[in-house]
Amino acid sequence: MITRRSLLVTGGAGLGLAVAWAVWPRSYVVDLAPAAHETQLGAWLKIAESGQITIAVPQAEHGQGVYTTLPQIVADELGADWRTIGVEAALLSPLYANPLAADVLFGSTRAPTAGAREHWVRSAMMLTGGSTSVRMFEGTLRQAGAAARVLLAKAAAARWGIEPEACETRDGFVISGNRRLRFGDLAAAAAGQELPAELPLRIGDEGRLSGQPLPRLDAPAKVDGSANYAADVRLPDMVFASIAQGPVGGTSRLVRADKAAADRVRGVVGVIENPRWIAAAANNWWAANRAIAALAPRFETRGRLADDAAVAGALDAALGGEGHRVAEIGDVAAVLRGDVMHADYTIGLGIHAALETPTATAWWHADRLELWIPTQAPGLARAAAARAIGVSERAVTIHPMLVGGSFGQALEHDAVEQAAILAVSLRRPVQLTWSRREAILHDRFGAPVKARMAARLSTDGRIIGWHAKLATPATGAALAARLMPSDPLIGAERLLPAAADGYAMSGAVPPYRLAALAIDHHPAAIDVPVGHLRGQADRANAFATECFIDELAHRAGAEPMSFRIGMLGHDAALARCLTTAASLGGWDGGRAGSGQGLACHAMAGSRIAVLAEAQFDGAGRPRVDRIVAAVDCGRAINPDIVRQQIEGGIVLGLGLATGAGLQFTDGIAGVRSLGELRLPRLADTPEITVELIPSGADPGGVSDLGVCAVAPAIANALAAATGNRLRSLPLGNP
Repeated sequence: MITRRSLLVTGGAGLGLAVAWAVWPRSYVVDLAPAAHETQLGAWLKIAESGQITIAVPQAEHGQGVYTTLPQIVADELGADWRTIGVEAALLSPLYANPLAADVLFGSTRAPTAGAREHWVRSAMMLTGGSTSVRMFEGTLRQAGAAARVLLAKAAAARWGIEPEACETRDGFVISGNRRLRFGDLAAAAAGQELPAELPLRIGDEGRLSGQPLPRLDAPAKVDGSANYAADVRLPDMVFASIAQGPVGGTSRLVRADKAAADRVRGVVGVIENPRWIAAAANNWWAANRAIAALAPRFETRGRLADDAAVAGALDAALGGEGHRVAEIGDVAAVLRGDVMHADYTIGLGIHAALETPTATAWWHADRLELWIPTQAPGLARAAAARAIGVSERAVTIHPMLVGGSFGQALEHDAVEQAAILAVSLRRPVQLTWSRREAILHDRFGAPVKARMAARLSTDGRIIGWHAKLATPATGAALAARLMPSDPLIGAERLLPAAADGYAMSGAVPPYRLAALAIDHHPAAIDVPVGHLRGQADRANAFATECFIDELAHRAGAEPMSFRIGMLGHDAALARCLTTAASLGGWDGGRAGSGQGLACHAMAGSRIAVLAEAQFDGAGRPRVDRIVAAVDCGRAINPDIVRQQIEGGIVLGLGLATGAGLQFTDGIAGVRSLGELRLPRLADTPEITVELIPSGADPGGVSDLGVCAVAPAIANALAAATGNRLRSLPLGNP
C-alpha cells in the first residue's frame, strides 16, 4: 500500500517544514491549519521556525499512549529533541485510514482482499481498535521522519558547501563535525530540496529514541487537570442534557412522561421527546438528570426483552444448530471416538464500565453542525450525526477529544446522534452526558459465549484430537451493520454465503500444535446488543482454551507448564513467555492446594503468559494475591507504555473475571452503578509484575493482550487451591 512515490513534500519560503506520507493516491490533501511561522507541507509533521515539531496523530488517545508512541517513531527517525515534540489530532482523510483495524473489527474469517483494504482507505476509515495503531502506522511514520531528516540534511549541506551524506541529525540539530544548525533554521530551505529515489532509515542504536521510556506527552495535562475532554467543552448559551431510553431488546416507543413534573425542577429549559428516548435540558447537568427522574418515562416494547434465560437458551440452541468451520486439521471426527473428554464453558456479557460515560457536545449554527466528541471512529461518527439530522456529511465538523477510557465503547455513536438532534431541536449548543445507569443499561456489551470443548488424549498423554464448538453472536457483523448501515462493501458481504464471524472467532484457534483440530462458530441471535470490548473475543475464547488445556493436563497426569510447552515447538517465543512467567512467579508445578495457575495466549503479533495466585475469601469470592506476566511484543517503542497497557489490561481482565455478572430481567440490567459491578479497587488489586522479553521482531499489539490470559490463569489457580473447577465467567459469582 505504501511506496516511496506516495511521499508528498511542498513548501513555502521562510515559514516552516511539513512532511506528508500519503497512503494512496497522490491527490489527497490535508490541512493541518498552520499557525504563524509554520507552514503545512503535507499530512504528518510540521516544523516551526522556533524548532517546535507538531505531529498529526490519526488514532484516538484513550489512555493507551498513542499520543506518545506514534510521535516517538517520527522523532526517532528524524533525530529530534523529544522536548520539542507536540501533538495534534489528525483531521478526517484517507491519508490516515486504518484498514488493519477495519479488518479486525468488521472482517469475516474470509481473507481480507486488496480491494477491501483499498475501499477502507478511500472511505477514510479512521479507526482506533484491535491493537493496530503501531502495527498500522510504524512504517509510514518512519518514512515520514526519514524524509524530513534527508531534506533537512540537504538544506544544511547546501549552506555548508558539503555533501548531504556528511550530515547527521541529533537532538533537533543537523550536525557535521563541529558545525550544527537547528531544525527550525533549516525548515524553509529544506522544503525546496528534492528527495532521493530511496529513503535511508537510521541504522544503529546511538542517540535513538525508539525503545526508550520517554515521558508521555499527554501526562502533564492529565495530571494538572488542563486536559480537555468532551464534558469540559463550554460554549456560549450552552445547556446540559440527560437522557432516558427504553429497555433492552425489541423495539421501544415512548408512550408516557410527566412533563409537568420535569418543568418544576429548577433550571430545566426544555424536554425533548423522540420515539426511542426522552431528554431533558437544563442550565446544569444535575438538574437535567433530576428532570429525567421526574419525567418517569414509560416505554412500550415490541419484540422480546433481554433476559438471562433467553440468552442462555439462544446459546444452547445455536450449539444444536449448524456451525461454520473456522479451522480444521486432520480428521477430527475419526479421532474423537472412545475415551473423549468433554467440558462446557460459559462466558457472560462483558461491560465497558469506562470512567467517561457516553458524552457529546453539539452546536448547530449557520446550517452546520459542530461536534466535540470522544470517538474511536470520527468518520463513522460524522456519518451517523449527518444521518440523524438529515444533512450532508460536509455540513458536519468533528472535533476529536481525548477519550476517558472507552475500552471500545467510543466506537458507538448513539450519544452523538442524540446530541445532534438535541442541538437542532433546541437551536443552541447542548452537551449530552449519559448517566451511569444509562451507560450500563445501553452498553454494547462484550458478547457472551458458550464453548463446548472435546478432546482425546493418547495413551502417553498427548492431545491427539481437539474440537471446539463456540456459540456466540456474530459481533463483527453486528458492528458493521450498526456503524456502517449504507456501506457497499458491508452490503456485498451480506450477499455472500454465510461464514464464521472473524471478530467472534478471534483467538479461538489454540496456539498449540495439534495433530487433529476443528473449530466451529455457531452464530447465536440474542436480544442484547454486542460490540467491541477491550480484549476482543479473545477474552472469552482464551478462557475456554486455557482452562480446557489445564483440565487435560491434569487428566494426563502432566505438569501444566510442561504440558503446554510440549506443544509449542513451533512457537519458541510463547514457550519462553511461559518459562519466564513460571520462573519469576515461583511456579511449583500447580500442585493441589498451591493456588497457582498458568495461562498463555497469542494475538496481534504478541504473546503473553500469566501466572496467578488466587484463593477464595471468607465470603466465598475469588481473591487474587499476585499476578506475574511475561510478554513478547516485538520491539517496544516505549517500554513504559507497554507495561502500562499490560497492567491496565490485567486489571480490566481481573474485573471481568471476579466482578459482578451482568444480569437482565425484562430488558433491565440488574446492576446500575460502578459500585454494584464490584470492580477491583486499589485494595483488591494484586501485586502485578510485568516482564518484557527483549525482541527484535516487528512491534505487535499490546492494548488487548493483557486482558486475555488473566481469567483462565485465575480459574486454574482456584482449581489448584480447592480442587473444584469453575467453568463460568465471572468466577464464583454468588
